[in-house]
Order: sequence, then structure tokens, then C-alpha cells
Amino acid sequence: MAALDGLKVIDLTSMVSGPVAACMLADQGATVIKVEPLHGEQMRYLGPPLNGAPPTFYSCNRGKQSIALNLKDEAGKDVLWKLIKEADVLIQNFRPGAMKRMGFSDEDIRAANDRIIYVSISGFGEKGPYADQRVYDPVIQALSGATDIQADRVSGKPAMFRVIIADKVASLTAAQAISTALYHRERTGEGQDIKLSMLDAMLAFFWPEGMGGLTYAENEYDPSVGSGSMDLVFSTQDGYITAGAISDKEWAGMCRSLDREDLIDDERFATARGRGVNGNERKQITADEIAKWPRAEILERLRANEVPSAPLLRRAEILDNDQIIAGESVLRQTWEGYGEVRQAAPAAKFSKTPSELRGAAPTLGQHSKPILDDLGLSGNEIRQLFNDGVVK
Repeated sequence: MAALDGLKVIDLTSMVSGPVAACMLADQGATVIKVEPLHGEQMRYLGPPLNGAPPTFYSCNRGKQSIALNLKDEAGKDVLWKLIKEADVLIQNFRPGAMKRMGFSDEDIRAANDRIIYVSISGFGEKGPYADQRVYDPVIQALSGATDIQADRVSGKPAMFRVIIADKVASLTAAQAISTALYHRERTGEGQDIKLSMLDAMLAFFWPEGMGGLTYAENEYDPSVGSGSMDLVFSTQDGYITAGAISDKEWAGMCRSLDREDLIDDERFATARGRGVNGNERKQITADEIAKWPRAEILERLRANEVPSAPLLRRAEILDNDQIIAGESVLRQTWEGYGEVRQAAPAAKFSKTPSELRGAAPTLGQHSKPILDDLGLSGNEIRQLFNDGVVK
């Protein structure tokens, strides 16, 4: 039995920030009904499709049911109201005010189902000069300091993460918040509204080390100073590795691995503070020494001396990596219409209520009829909805 068996989630979201949160709930056992417009959500058209689902759409929407509804039609709105009244969770990521303009105000939703967990994900929240602006991940990266964190250490030119990090951080935040709200409801019977913005989620995500210089107001310093500590990419004779030494023991292990025991007691690097103050010099010496070794040999030496290290894998190499294979970190499943599909395994391993990938991504409107059946509509009512173009 999965932890969220019996839970019904209405997913009104598109793109990534909402769909990934709902996908995590599906992995944990919830029945997730994805409500799409008749033409399908935009992500269905971004990338080469297979069985109507590009890879990114698949990975954000596996395990869900799909109903395609015309929410500009009163009959379509009536279907959504029926779904809302039976739902435990409703997730939407329209711009602020859009749900109300569609005829689904916060107050009306709460009146229809006072136990529902109603989640609204936005780019910037409901107030401020950006609140009504359309948003994609790069805009959040720009405002959250992500581009400063990723800036080139030599030229200072800002750069972006090459993944849609803001959307996915918002998804993780939403899924955690939903679990907390469900726990509160279990104890009190009360539903509640959850509002979160991608910008707030990213700031919280970056703050511990990315914004260290801004934490103590009376001791503020430029957070970008000394923030290159994560640029630990080193060239060997035949490839790239990463290796890092924070504790004294790890630093000693690094020096032994490189046959540079003379650096262990070097006053510049003998303490963690010294290694931080002299970080650029330390990393340059480390890089020069690592470059003298074949990759496999230096990695073996580093591991023997308990120095955190690994080869830098290209994405195409991940599937064949021994650690990823041993950890069953990538699952392979075969689904009709898709063949073998590879997906990252759910990261949290539950001993009593395991998560699992419970189905393929749905084709557009694949479950419209069974969803309407479950709502108790008659055969004639369902046929009418299809004939009138309200449902696809």
C-alpha cells in the first residue's frame, strides 16, 4: 500500500512547476487527474513526441489520468466543479486572479469543499510589480541571484543554470507543503489554502550558503566573494574529475593521494580557515597536481585516502555507471505506445509505503470517459459532452 492511496488530486497545472509536484504525489499513490484544455497543455508540443508525449512532458506527467475540458463552456466548468467537490488536493499555476476570472474564486472553492488543500503556484506571488507578469524559469533565475551564483569566476559574466531549476524547486516545495497540509487536516479535519511563488522558493533554496554574506546584517559582505568553492572540476591526463577536502583528515588524504605530504602542514593550508582564506591558491596547486595523473589511478588513490571524489560523467554515461546501477537509481519500464521508458527512481525510499512509477504519461483525454463515469454522469450526459465539444 502506498502512503497516498485513496487521495484524489486535481492537477490544473501546466509546464513544470505544478506537474512535477503532482507527479510526486502520483508516485506516492495518489490518483492524479490532469485537467487539460481541448488542445492539450503547452508542454505536449515542446520536443519530439512519442505517443503524443515529448520526453519532458512524460517525465512531468507519468502516472496521471488525463481529461480534456473546455473550461470556457459552462458544462465544462460544471464537470470541474464536480471534480473539485470530490478532491483532496487542487493544484493550479495560473497567474494570480486567473482562476477567479474563470469562475473559480478561492471563496467559492472553499465553500464547495472545505476539506480541500488548494495550492496556488505563481512566479512572484500576488503583489508587487512583477505579480501579473508572465514568467518562465530564466526570469526567476535572474531575480533570485541564480545568475550571480553561476557567474564566470574570471570574467564575472552572469550565467544561468542549464536546467529549469526554479520550476523544480517550486515543485519540491509544493509537494512538501501539501504533505504538511494533509497532516494538519488529518489531525484537525481542516483544509487550507497554500500559496507559493517560484521566486520565494528559489531564494529559500539558495539562502544557506549562496546568500551567506547577507545573513548577518551588521556583518554583511558581498556573497560572491569567495563563493567559488564549488568550482571543483579538475583535469587529469585523460578526463575530468571532482575532488574536495574540507576537514583536516580529508586534506591530509588529498595530499597523500597526490604525493604532496609536504602540503599537510603548510601554514597556508593547515587549518580549515586557512584553506578557505587561501582557497584560490590551494585549488590551483590541487589542479596542477591532479593534472599529472591518469583519471582512473588518481580516483583510486583518492578513494583509498577517503577523499570525496568522482569522475565527471557525461549524461550519456549515467546509465552505465556502477553506482547508479547498484542503487537502482534509474528505472526501466515498458509501456504500450512507448516501449522501454527510463525514469529517475523516486528519491525517497519508504520502508512501509514505497513510492513507485504507477503508469505512463497519459495521452490527451485518455481517461475522460472513465473520469466522467466515476463522477456519476449517465451515458447520455457523457455522449452529449463529447458531441458538444466540451470534453475530448
